[in-house]
Amino acid sequence: MPWHLVDLIVIVPSHFFTITPTHKMFNSSSLLQSTGGKWLRLVGGLLAVTFFLILRRLVQDYQYEKKYKFPPIVPGLPLVGNSFQLPNRPGLQGPYLAGLAERYGEMFTIKVGGTYWVVLNSRRTVLELLEKRSIKYSSRMQFPMANDLVSRGNRLLLMPYGDLWRRERKMMHQILNSSQLKNFEYFQDAGSKLLMVDYSREAEKWHVANSRFANSIIMSFLFGKPSELNDPRTAELLKTSEDFVKYLAPGTTLVDAFPFLTKINFLKAWQPWRWKADSLYKECIRAQLNELEQRRREGTDKPCFASELLDSGAKAEFTRDQLLYILGTLMEAGSDTTRMTMNQVIAGAALFPDWVERARKELDAVCGPSAERLPDFGDLDSLPLIKAAVKESLRWKPSIAETGIPHATTEDDEFEGYHIPAGTVVTYNNWGIANDPVEYDQPERFWPERFLDEDIDKFLKGHLGFGAGRRACVAYNVAAKSLLIALSRLVYCFDCIQIDEEPIDTSAPLVGTTGVAPFKARLQIRSRAHQDLIQKVYSSVVTSGYK
Repeated sequence: MPWHLVDLIVIVPSHFFTITPTHKMFNSSSLLQSTGGKWLRLVGGLLAVTFFLILRRLVQDYQYEKKYKFPPIVPGLPLVGNSFQLPNRPGLQGPYLAGLAERYGEMFTIKVGGTYWVVLNSRRTVLELLEKRSIKYSSRMQFPMANDLVSRGNRLLLMPYGDLWRRERKMMHQILNSSQLKNFEYFQDAGSKLLMVDYSREAEKWHVANSRFANSIIMSFLFGKPSELNDPRTAELLKTSEDFVKYLAPGTTLVDAFPFLTKINFLKAWQPWRWKADSLYKECIRAQLNELEQRRREGTDKPCFASELLDSGAKAEFTRDQLLYILGTLMEAGSDTTRMTMNQVIAGAALFPDWVERARKELDAVCGPSAERLPDFGDLDSLPLIKAAVKESLRWKPSIAETGIPHATTEDDEFEGYHIPAGTVVTYNNWGIANDPVEYDQPERFWPERFLDEDIDKFLKGHLGFGAGRRACVAYNVAAKSLLIALSRLVYCFDCIQIDEEPIDTSAPLVGTTGVAPFKARLQIRSRAHQDLIQKVYSSVVTSGYK
């Protein structure tokens, strides 16, 4: 028991009892002696119980760790394990775990409350366990805060491996197959053209443009119509999604370390606030879905994921809330990934302009050096450096779940002398792996050429930006196409310039939050011809009705 709780037990009585020496009915000395004796016995009893519980827990942990052979266990405190050693600010957990890897090796174990976490610190171990043995490593740990209190158990991202997860995942794969992606290119094309317009008009507010682009693309993809950032429902939902991601790191919330806290009545005061996030989530998606259904009745709808979902028979297979969360999961994942990755591309281009020049030679050879036209989807096979730059941007400075989104084992497993029991949390230090010179030559450098290999078109290979194994992002191919078209047009039309007075600090997270610049940079258009080209394509987008 923490000592401040013992202090509380001793101090509280003085606020409730006032001893008056002149009171006729009691002997003050005997009352004090009697009362003091009772409280001393109570405190002594509580200390004895606490000591017993700690001792019992230590014995249980010893027996458990003797029965199973975990990777090296990082020393912690009784009951709480390593919970209070883990930083809970973004950008700090990855470096902290990387420091532990230097001491404890490629795999080590930490304890968050009573839960054992095995941390993987190499692509080799991620491949061997999360990929090759995915049948055993594809569930999720219990997240009382993120899954129960915020999501009511409906988020696909956090569902345990089981029938509902498999059915939802299968349905999403059917809609997101390669043949369907062509239907959504119109939105990615028009949205990225408007992104160039925004860059040209407000060169130092590129982060706002990235947010608008990411949000409008995913909303168009999902519902057939872009949504503006000034939509209060959408803006609040995106803010809630940013907060949600923070709950996925180890040791971030006390209730994840000690799930029993959710059952204690007087501690439930926080829960209505969390449930509000669930209500907001469903309200926003429900409004978008209702508007789409109205357009479908009027015959004015465009092809989109939600229409495919409704036509697939999903309404009969899933509840309304489950459908809302399927759409919402794609919305928040697509918006965050695209926005944050484009921010990192701009940082990488400003700090390492050499790769931009090499990629631009490819672009000029395809589209002309004098801004004859913008690169298009049909050009991508002639732009290997652009493809490599997308993969490099997903590797370079992991800030979206920098320590991975934790998996959980469903069966016992043996690996290289270790015995990992069912129910163990297994995650990977994405930040540490990306910054390990053993894994990547010159990891601090934004260097797309490292991905010019036979896997250039496999956007899940070579990095962990889209996750790992069966829990990898189901819509990674949609996100990759959005990034490809946006990045190719950015490099073709603009130079990314670092502000001398405020150099970019790569030790800090480069992704920022919606509407806030994570660093200072300026976009400078290449020439008057490129400016004229952007104005020309803007007119074509307006004429097409995309806005």
